[in-house]
Amino acid sequence: MQRCAMLSGCYILITNNGVFGKRGVTALVLMQETSGAVGPVATGAGVPLHRQLFLVLHDEIARGAMAPGDALPTEQALCDQFGVSRITVRRALADLAEQGYIERRQGVGSFVRQRTGSDEVPSVGSYMDGLRQTQFQTSIEVVEHDTRTPPSLIGDALGATAEMLHILRVRRERRTQEPLMVTEAWLPADLADALTTSALRRNPLYELLSGAGLVIDRMQHEITAEIAGPRNARLLNTAIGSALLRVNRVAFVAGSPHHYVSILLSPNRSRVLMDQTAAELQTGDGVAIAHDVWRQPADGHSR
Repeated sequence: MQRCAMLSGCYILITNNGVFGKRGVTALVLMQETSGAVGPVATGAGVPLHRQLFLVLHDEIARGAMAPGDALPTEQALCDQFGVSRITVRRALADLAEQGYIERRQGVGSFVRQRTGSDEVPSVGSYMDGLRQTQFQTSIEVVEHDTRTPPSLIGDALGATAEMLHILRVRRERRTQEPLMVTEAWLPADLADALTTSALRRNPLYELLSGAGLVIDRMQHEITAEIAGPRNARLLNTAIGSALLRVNRVAFVAGSPHHYVSILLSPNRSRVLMDQTAAELQTGDGVAIAHDVWRQPADGHSR
């Protein structure tokens, strides 16, 4: 049986045959459109070849073109198809297996893995329970811990002009030590005694703040995307130019902005989950989309 699917700039012909009693994808035939668009794997793309191949296969799995149980093309077929080395193919497949998208069977091949509901949405109790669970599964490296003047953007958000406690941390998966996220926090300087380097390695930030008697009224969240520069690429162990997610949080105490936390994530390793009640969906409470679009003034002069 043959199925045709369209990927941005390409048509993909997927041939499904019986492989070890299951459907198998024996080839991904990419046919460039007449527009001359560049194919999905290219040495000049600025992204390692194994990462490009990972993204091609990941996209096909995510969109359902390769279903659970399907066998991926053989390593040699992928080498021939994309013009890459066997080492490149194996690195891409290893990344897919590590993230739970495929299962590799010795001497048999690689198969798309069935991702269950528990894979998609972690089930935790309260927010603090979730923090404790994360703390158990990960480790913290405190990279910077000092007092300094905040950047104007953060100072304006908090209405702060004095020096603040600045904390930069990297959270890593405990078993592999792979960096999962970078957290940068700006807090009142008088919290320095409660938020020591050793305490921050052992406990979640908000557990320490709660222990210091701080009661947070509400939290304002902003989610943006950006490209990894050299510093953040090094901290997250990703390529310069990779796409990153940033979650900015302003915490309010006694009705006023109190502290600012910025979280940087790699979308290849992390997701942002939101949960709303039916009433919140009807009213749109808690969620808004802001469009930062540059507009030329009516007089035609830029400002």
